[in-house]
Amino acid sequence: MAKREIKKAVLAYSGGLDTSIILKWLQDEYNCEVVTFTADLGQGEEVEPARQKAIALGIKPENIFILDLREEFVKDFVFPMFRANAIYEGEYLLGTSIARPLIAKKQIEIANQTGADAVSHGATGKGNDQVRFELGYLSLNPDIAVIAPWREWDLNSREKLLAYAKENGIEISKKHVDEHGNPKASPYSMDANLLHISYEGLHLENPAAEPEDDMWLWTNSPEEAPDEAEYITITYKKGDPVAINGEEMSPATLLKTLNDYGNKHGIGRIDIVENRYVGMKARGCYETPGGTIMLKAHRAIESITLDREEAHLKDELMPKYAKLIYNGYWWSPERKMMQAAIDTTQERVNGEVKLKLYKGNVIVVGRSSTESLYSEAHSTFEEDEVYNQADAEGFIRLNALRFIIEGKKQPERIASLIADKTEN
Repeated sequence: MAKREIKKAVLAYSGGLDTSIILKWLQDEYNCEVVTFTADLGQGEEVEPARQKAIALGIKPENIFILDLREEFVKDFVFPMFRANAIYEGEYLLGTSIARPLIAKKQIEIANQTGADAVSHGATGKGNDQVRFELGYLSLNPDIAVIAPWREWDLNSREKLLAYAKENGIEISKKHVDEHGNPKASPYSMDANLLHISYEGLHLENPAAEPEDDMWLWTNSPEEAPDEAEYITITYKKGDPVAINGEEMSPATLLKTLNDYGNKHGIGRIDIVENRYVGMKARGCYETPGGTIMLKAHRAIESITLDREEAHLKDELMPKYAKLIYNGYWWSPERKMMQAAIDTTQERVNGEVKLKLYKGNVIVVGRSSTESLYSEAHSTFEEDEVYNQADAEGFIRLNALRFIIEGKKQPERIASLIADKTEN
């Protein structure tokens, strides 16, 4: 099949082996000008070296974009997601998923700025990221061409990638070859940003195999975490954390600080088998230290500031919201609609949560708010003057009315229920 005619493509470029190969492959296969975009999302690695690597591969300096997106990432993507208490399949805090719409947005902005007619990414044809990237691209620019090399090329093994790199003078990191210069098994497939780090592949492809201890890069193991608990207080304003122990911080600084606390105390490790959007199950391990603390704290402050039905409706909406983000629909009208509803509930989610951090655990030990709906006068087990316990009889009988009517009209139903109970 003939290649599409592409004049200029914006590549999501990390500077690593795979995206460096993609850069050269785009130049060779499409004979197009390449613009590189490297995002600093707080992944903990230097991003500036990507500039020199791109220049070495013939990219013009004006076509190299390296952007610090840490504050935008946390403020406009992570925090809105945490207002929803979003968690996929009961455990995954969506650390990779929530980064993709921001990367896609910036690629489209750069494409518009540079006059590019295509965008490209390094996601494989088996994973979720190809969907997340491309749904983002096409939501923000329906006319943009998308190049996904892993769905086109025949470089389908580590050996072929390394041979291509050697033939084309692409720098090969020592981590990809042994002491004799031969290809060696790749490290875990990892993705990191300020919210989390993920691990997939190799040893983890056997879901019965326990992760190796040296795989975890961020957190202490709970066994090696401090033997003494540490207390912190998080301040919330309109559903977002704004201060730790009374010290106000920017969104990215606050999340980084919570990561430090979580890493120290062995918080945020999970090992899950999740259902990918493309159909297969995949085993992954994740470290989300600060996010794990934030989720616990946010639910705690909501517990005293949200009306019961608000809170319950949010919990019913949350799995749908989380699924939208996991599957790549951040820019969809339905996600925006749900976000508007969620954000409305957060107007009064203000106050403080006190937490105890200890050996992998985040324990809520206190919460307070000037807008708290908690009434000690009504909740006390001691004598009170605001609640008439006799009122509960009418409340119960009204809620049981349909049972009473059915029982009188259809006595055989009660007989069958009793019979079932007796037989069991």
